[in-house]
Amino acid sequence: MEFIRRKMKTIVFLNALATVVWCAPSLCDLEDEFVGSICKEPEPEQPKCMDIMMNYCDDMSYTHTVFPNILGHRTREEAELGPEYLLVSVVHNLLNGECTPDIRMLGCSVLVPRCEKEKVLKPCRSTCEAVRKNCYHAFEGIEMAWPYFLDCDRFFVSDQEGCYDPLEGLRAIQEEGNTPEKPHTVIQFSYQSNAQMNSILKKTAARCPEIAMTYSIGRSVEGKDLLVIEFSNNPGVHELLEPEIKYIGNMHGNEVLGRQLLIYLAQYLCSEYLLGNQRIQTLINTTRIHILPSMNPDGYELAAAEVQDTIDPENEEAQNYNSWTLGRGNAQNIDLNRNFPDLTAIVYSRRRHRRFRSNHIPIPDAYWFGKVAPETYAVMKWIRSFPFVLSANFHGGELLVSYPYDLSKHPLEQKMFSPTPDEQVFKQIARTYADAHATMAEGNSGRCENFGSIGQDGIINGARWYSFAGGMQDFNYLHTNCFEVTVELGCDKFPAEEELYTGWKDNKEALLTFLESVHRGIKGIVKDADGNGIKGARISVRGIRHDITTAENGDYWRLLTAGIHILTASAPGYTRAMKKIHLPARMQKAGRVDFVLQKAVVEPDMEEDYRIPSMGTYEHFDPYNQFERYTISEQNQNREEGQEKPWWWSYFSHAHGSAPTWLLRN
Repeated sequence: MEFIRRKMKTIVFLNALATVVWCAPSLCDLEDEFVGSICKEPEPEQPKCMDIMMNYCDDMSYTHTVFPNILGHRTREEAELGPEYLLVSVVHNLLNGECTPDIRMLGCSVLVPRCEKEKVLKPCRSTCEAVRKNCYHAFEGIEMAWPYFLDCDRFFVSDQEGCYDPLEGLRAIQEEGNTPEKPHTVIQFSYQSNAQMNSILKKTAARCPEIAMTYSIGRSVEGKDLLVIEFSNNPGVHELLEPEIKYIGNMHGNEVLGRQLLIYLAQYLCSEYLLGNQRIQTLINTTRIHILPSMNPDGYELAAAEVQDTIDPENEEAQNYNSWTLGRGNAQNIDLNRNFPDLTAIVYSRRRHRRFRSNHIPIPDAYWFGKVAPETYAVMKWIRSFPFVLSANFHGGELLVSYPYDLSKHPLEQKMFSPTPDEQVFKQIARTYADAHATMAEGNSGRCENFGSIGQDGIINGARWYSFAGGMQDFNYLHTNCFEVTVELGCDKFPAEEELYTGWKDNKEALLTFLESVHRGIKGIVKDADGNGIKGARISVRGIRHDITTAENGDYWRLLTAGIHILTASAPGYTRAMKKIHLPARMQKAGRVDFVLQKAVVEPDMEEDYRIPSMGTYEHFDPYNQFERYTISEQNQNREEGQEKPWWWSYFSHAHGSAPTWLLRN
């Protein structure tokens, strides 16, 4: 029995030992594995410097690297299959050549780090921070997050820790060349798709974040953003006494030069500000500029497609393209410059009313039961939301500046001079652009004669040229404080791409001079006795039956010609205040005229000065919510877009391993 007991214990011990041996990981060669042997774990292989064998990193200033790399890739093959190396290989295309090869070489310094004496030498943090500062805007422009592996604090080290400059080879090449030219603005004079246009605007704003921002005022019929870029020393904020001005292009989708000029202007303003151009810096530091390059992106898309067909030698129908009609309207075939409320007819019908004023005329209720385009709706809300002082709307088909009124004061006369109360102011505004243009004011030279005789100096009263109702410039003047003119940029509505540079040269000075002209006339603040600004106070000029109103904080701007003027400031619940002023002819900036109004008992008929009988109130906008669907549709679309991936995602969607969600913003 004792023998059997010992035998059983031996068997149990051997079984247990076998189990331990079976479950333990093998640390020895097979021939050494037997119970009781003593095995040692092999020494880990020390990293060794090796030649760089990755194509997109073969121009670094060093020739040897090591694995594992700084990101933990154990082999060259693993690094090449990763999304980090994929980004390095396509970043030139994604950023349209901007910030390359800097970004690529910075990425390579992490993927194939420098190896000296079998040790990794990390890149300098200072180099990374400099590249990030100069190139962050480029990633913002395509709505891509800054790559995690270019985190300057995480993967780069300070000079004190011993580092190297991964761009030293690039700098050596640059230093070998001639003395670098003085920095200047570079603009690519070519047409862009709607997506490319929006990308350029966003990139521009990202490049100049301290003076620029983009925002959308709504969407087109087909859901395209109506994107605005704003320039100011404090973008997004209305500053006291800083005038606001807007440019609108491509209202007619097939009239495209204005669209291109405004894209170029945005790039020019940003670049020249950064380069220290004093004129541009002064302009942006004292003015809030809003630029909407395309009011009709759907129409542009149609017109651009048709034009592309005309230059296709295999397209037999190319000769059928008519630049005067295709793409002019929006996707609903609505002419946007005939789609605004016709307030001019109301002016004519009531101009003999004793207290009638041609300003802040309410939108008739009947208008909302017609067909209102979403683009028109968006622009109307936009101009009611900002205290715009001056505006230009760019078209094509002639070479001139047209100013209000556009509707003839006689229903049977199609070419009848029909001035506003501010005829002299509008002529001055129109001449500002025409005189600064390369050829516009040179008599009849270069005229297209599409609508008959147009005068001698490049400007014309709209109704004298040809009459129509529902125009945007009349609506601006009669519904808001804004004075708008229409700039016709040339005979060819869709000029060839090689003519775009000439168009920019001819118009650049006029574009800048017009922006500067918003500082003419007078400006000031209307306050109460306690020093608080009065919103909605009226500034009247004797002899001109058109008033303007103060903005949120009581500030105002009134464009006027030189001479002596008698001004009156008034507001319900306050006494009137009057001042006589003299504006010198050569005065280049607005004169300051402030008013202080004293509290008073409101007279029973006080409001009659501010209303048109039976017209309703100014505050009513879309009173029956007829077009609320535009806003709802926009919100739904924004929600859907939030779930979509950006256009560049297709580069990475099939990358090895998990998708690089770290490239997605938010």
